[in-house]
Amino acid sequence: MGNTVHIQLPLELTISWLQEKYKNGELTPREVISAIVQRAADDAEMNIWITPPSMALIQPYLEALAGVYPADAPLWGIPFAIKDNIDLAGVPTTAGCAEYAYTPAEHAGVVERLIAAGAIPVGKTNLDQFATGLVGARSPYGDAHNALRPELISGGSSSGSAVAVARGQAAFSLGTDTAGSGRVPAALNRLVGYKPSLGAWPTKGVVPACASLDCVTVFAHSLEDTLAVDGVVRGLHEDDPWSRSVSRGASRLPHTLLLPEGPLGFYGPYAAEYEAAWERIVEQLKGINLPIAYVDITMFSQAAAILYEGPWVAERWAALGGFIEANPGIAYPVTEQILRSGSAADYDAASVFHAMHKLQHIKLEARKLLQGAVLVMPTCGGAWTREQVLADPIATNREMGRYTNHCNLLDLCGVAVPAGDAAPRTPFGITLFGVAEEESLICGAAELILEGAASEAASASEGASVTADAGASAAGAQATTLIAVCGLHMRGYPLEKQMLGCGARFIREDETAAKYSLVKLPTTPAKPGLVKRAQGGAAIALEVWEMPLEAFGGFTAAIPAPLGIGRVELRDGSEVPGFVCEAYAAAGAEDVTALGGWRQVVPLAAE
Repeated sequence: MGNTVHIQLPLELTISWLQEKYKNGELTPREVISAIVQRAADDAEMNIWITPPSMALIQPYLEALAGVYPADAPLWGIPFAIKDNIDLAGVPTTAGCAEYAYTPAEHAGVVERLIAAGAIPVGKTNLDQFATGLVGARSPYGDAHNALRPELISGGSSSGSAVAVARGQAAFSLGTDTAGSGRVPAALNRLVGYKPSLGAWPTKGVVPACASLDCVTVFAHSLEDTLAVDGVVRGLHEDDPWSRSVSRGASRLPHTLLLPEGPLGFYGPYAAEYEAAWERIVEQLKGINLPIAYVDITMFSQAAAILYEGPWVAERWAALGGFIEANPGIAYPVTEQILRSGSAADYDAASVFHAMHKLQHIKLEARKLLQGAVLVMPTCGGAWTREQVLADPIATNREMGRYTNHCNLLDLCGVAVPAGDAAPRTPFGITLFGVAEEESLICGAAELILEGAASEAASASEGASVTADAGASAAGAQATTLIAVCGLHMRGYPLEKQMLGCGARFIREDETAAKYSLVKLPTTPAKPGLVKRAQGGAAIALEVWEMPLEAFGGFTAAIPAPLGIGRVELRDGSEVPGFVCEAYAAAGAEDVTALGGWRQVVPLAAE
């Protein structure tokens, strides 16, 4: 157990990739867990975990796998993270509040089913305290950092669950969703977030936020992986009063895609970029083989207002008011403020029934509108920096729920999927909504949209190609992309192992067009910054590699600012994805363009 692990895992862990490696004897669950424990330790400052992965915690589950035949366990050896308002037996459940913590004797219903299917729980993740928030910045355990841009919010309340998957510390994770907590973090960290219909997954063993609206959800890198989890955990639970039998069925296409009528509102420092990203995806949706209809979404806004501007907030107080009253000042300040608002005298029994009756009318209209159809909206209308949220926690949080809050009140299912980037390393996402009995429609539409997006991305990249992987099975060809690297990811340098871990292979040495400058960033270790110049510049030596597209997203997500992936023009005039540097960082760095490449700046002998 104390030996160094030499296996290099891709940052984008998927169920299918792990299963293939296990089947071929190329990897063991213990090796995967050892790598995850190390990754979690390396990312400790990102505030992902409350109970982080450790061999001591995970060892019993590894030992239990020895007696399980993989063919009999659909998730055998697959590591998953658990939001810390969901019970894992023998591990404290804090809900983001140490004083509230208790140690459950048994697993939550969903966790029990996953472990029975061979999945390995690796730890308990950070969250907005008591699952009250959509920003990921309301936790005494620290505000979780965005996986792609640490200065931005992670989204919440399932903050740590999303970031854990995006940072390669789990293949999938469990979150919860009352007002968007299983969708907003997916969008902000370039993941798929699946929110089943109310009651389809048991909520037994989940700390309630609004018990009548709470759902357990899943984050993963693909729709396929989220549905694999759904296939294990869905179903009536005899000990769960909120559980009901809701089947998903085989994916099928809706008769219509519904889009919001008129302009939408966007917010935050990237509002314009988010609006442009929405306009771009609308044009893409027009190109798929489904009719489009524009609809008035006023009813959805009216339903959303009921959640936090009406008596439903009293349901949170009903669940947690006793603890707050007995422990004044213990909760995170903004969380206590929100919870106490549920005890307002205005929220009497009559107001509850007035809201219920109003909501029932909206539900009827929504069902009529969505029958056989799928509604598409932005998952988020923007993002915020962590500092902006801490400075104005109420208003910024309210905006994050603009397109999510209505969902559970109207008994809808939803799946949040990536839809390109609004700005560099700033993902944009959309959510597909359907009525509870028609989850198959949101799945079918999501599959079609994701296939179209993948095709467009591949065709847009001049360096993209399709090759037959030597180890590929009857599934056929594997999509790949070329990627230009100019520094620590080149052969012989410390981060070459990341390339190899992603399944990349070296293609050739090359150089840029004579339009670039190269700077030495003041980091430890020193890193190169490649900047394209409007005038002048020189040719910079680099390497061209080929990487599987399924690993490319996770690899890109892990690149820290001010570096990123952009289009790099090569000496023959072609363009490929490659490492570039934001101009602001280059301004104060040492210009080493004259040396012609990183091997001359930091020779390997000096490493």
